[in-house]
Amino acid sequence: MLEHFWLPEGISTFSPRIDFLFTLIFWITAVVWALVTIAMIVFMVKYRTRPGRKATYIEGNPRLEILWTTVTAVILIGLALLSRSTWANIKENGPPGDVFYKVTAKQFNWEITYPGPDGKLGTADDVTVENDFHVPVNKVVRFELTSKDVIHSFFVPWIRLKQDAVPGRQIHVWFEATKKGQYEIPCAELCGFGHSGMKGTLYVESEQDFQHWLKDKYSSK
Repeated sequence: MLEHFWLPEGISTFSPRIDFLFTLIFWITAVVWALVTIAMIVFMVKYRTRPGRKATYIEGNPRLEILWTTVTAVILIGLALLSRSTWANIKENGPPGDVFYKVTAKQFNWEITYPGPDGKLGTADDVTVENDFHVPVNKVVRFELTSKDVIHSFFVPWIRLKQDAVPGRQIHVWFEATKKGQYEIPCAELCGFGHSGMKGTLYVESEQDFQHWLKDKYSSK
């Protein structure tokens, strides 16, 4: 698979759409870069300094400038329209959640709060752990993301998820992991001297393993 060649394996339901947009933008950029680079090399050779040759003044070409601007604008507008539904689904809407959490960033850890046996966040039986984010596979996970101090960034490359955690704001995030495993959660925003060591772990588990881990946390509270 192409995504395995130059990207981490995508393990969320929306990763194929993110990968498609990424790959499309990459190839558009690569083609433009190649054309511009080739043109520069040709011009450097063709119009290089030669004995007896005087430099001449060349006026701008309005038609060429309008064409170039129009093509660029069409590409950007096309990408915006093409990606609109993807970003609306990921950032604005999304499916109803099956499991709910609260994730709080702080220097230099992730605090993950799980609802207690009553199934509600914000009550006395909630369980909070640092850096261990356990989720069931093939379930829609929803969580509120915030920060206690400075701006952090919750980043899981395999999920194709990157969202800033901002002090004073509750940002709603969702994903659905499709493959069991352990995946690193680094902070992707410079947040202080311990930034490089701010790493959590996402554990994607079977429903049975997830419930077993959760019961152990309830009993040890």
